[in-house]
Amino acid sequence: MTQIHKALALAAAMIGIALLAVMGIVPEWVGQYGPITLLALFPGAWIGTGRACSRDRTGKA
Repeated sequence: MTQIHKALALAAAMIGIALLAVMGIVPEWVGQYGPITLLALFPGAWIGTGRACSRDRTGKA
């Protein structure tokens, strides 16, 4: 799964939690703290792996 796919999945999960809270399916506090909890649980989806920055300008590792 590419980094963009991970970020899109995380965003979709956040929007899904917010919609469930608006519709009253989950409690309001879940809608408030759910997205922050997802960021804490899946940091690789929004921070990345750092491999893109590991090479210098010449392309050598």
